[in-house]
Amino acid sequence: MSDIRQIIESGETALGIELGSTRIKAVLIDRSHTPLASGSFEWENSLKDGVWTYDIDDALRGIQSCYAALKADALERYGAKITRIGALGVSGMMHGYLPLDRDGKPLCEFRTWRNTMTERSAAELSELFGFNVPQRWSVAHLDRALLFDEPHVGDIDRLTTLAGYVHERLGGRVCVGVGEASGMFPLNGSDYDDMMLAGFDKRHASRGLPWKIRDILPKPVAAGGDAGRLSRDGALLLDPSGELEPGALLAPPEGDAGTGMVATNSVSQSTGNISAGTSVFLMAVLEKPLSKPYPELDIVATPDGAPVAMVHCNNCSNEIDAWADVFEGMLGALGISRSRGEIYDAMFASAMRGEPDCGGVYAINYLSGEPITGFAEGRPMVLRTPDSRMNFENFMRSQLYSSTATLAAGMEILRAENVRPTRMSGHGGFFKAERAGAQVMADALGTAVSTLSTAGEGGPWGMALLAAYALWKSEGERLCDYLNDRVFALSASSTCEPTPGGARGFAAWMKVWRSLLDAERSAVEGTKNA
Repeated sequence: MSDIRQIIESGETALGIELGSTRIKAVLIDRSHTPLASGSFEWENSLKDGVWTYDIDDALRGIQSCYAALKADALERYGAKITRIGALGVSGMMHGYLPLDRDGKPLCEFRTWRNTMTERSAAELSELFGFNVPQRWSVAHLDRALLFDEPHVGDIDRLTTLAGYVHERLGGRVCVGVGEASGMFPLNGSDYDDMMLAGFDKRHASRGLPWKIRDILPKPVAAGGDAGRLSRDGALLLDPSGELEPGALLAPPEGDAGTGMVATNSVSQSTGNISAGTSVFLMAVLEKPLSKPYPELDIVATPDGAPVAMVHCNNCSNEIDAWADVFEGMLGALGISRSRGEIYDAMFASAMRGEPDCGGVYAINYLSGEPITGFAEGRPMVLRTPDSRMNFENFMRSQLYSSTATLAAGMEILRAENVRPTRMSGHGGFFKAERAGAQVMADALGTAVSTLSTAGEGGPWGMALLAAYALWKSEGERLCDYLNDRVFALSASSTCEPTPGGARGFAAWMKVWRSLLDAERSAVEGTKNA
């Protein structure tokens, strides 16, 4: 305990902060990459005037509250007072749209990855570039703002992401990590593609804009690169008590996709990972380019610039969370008190006792739109056949299947392209219940899914690892070698292989699920004005 206290107070630490979709969380680690202390702050997105957003001031208040909780945790556990940190990094929900003026003030609300209002821009840019541009990418949002002549576009000094904004406020350079940059605008190697930049400028040449797109995009910086240092104002922003000293090395800010790859040691060729929480996405590091662009697949990059095929789905655990609220309310009505963790454990464990095909019970978990299947809006649904065996076990299994169904559709394309990762790791809330989430995912995707003993640490720990790499890497040491040799060499893991019965059951369920998407479209249309 005294050794840990000395480590913390001497600043031989790295801090990762991630602004996730439901929580802002911070994790402090030492040279062994072991989490020493943590803190969190809960927040929620809101739908305002048809836009999914978070209040940007809440982001700043959230990192302060989160850091204060981490300080208190370190003091309570070890009697350690944090006054200095060796390195820190900020991660956030990937991509989205956050334009700033010359003073660094947001020009409109932060538009998150969940928005599906950029369908026209995404389609037209994809055709123009010959490269799939998903709806949530920053360039798709920028293009839509231009097409709709939004008044702020002429005042844009720079365009950034949530992670990039907080990084800049902490004193960092105007930059983002390569992985984050790859979801703002297509890359060619580790920089933006010059021909596509020129194509975008030509598309909007008649508007007389005072900027070219390269001028307003943040500089991509690979993992371990120079992204600035914590300023005095940045230290006070993070720790208003004034106890935190400036000068900490800042790692390039990354999106949650990048930190998920790092947290699961999935940055090498032929590795892959699944991050499953509010949204779910699968990343497969490519050995060679795909044969053609696919609207269902993003081509992005690891934090050190390797190409990655990504299947991103907007909806994952949102319906599981909603039903947990229902079950908690029912227990309360009966005078029974159970923790949220106990409720989730019971839900996932019961799902594994359900029939492999869910006994005629089906669910669609689309709370928001889902571009992979062509939905601009969503309406969560539960359906069952007249002869279904509707019980808690089958109901919950259908909810878990629903959380993986859209991802499974994207995985089919990767298999057709002969992209078959030798190792697929999972992390996020979906995998916290022992083996249940991993087994369902393995059966749905037809591939083994491993969860590391550190999987519960998730993205904030992944960002802390990137900060540690920036601080402690040796000359010329690659990120993959740092992770393999220093971080994961002795990590324990468990692996779930697809089971014949589970895989057959999911396939049968999935066949019906696809046919029910027409009913989902009818539900969206029928409730538009409700």
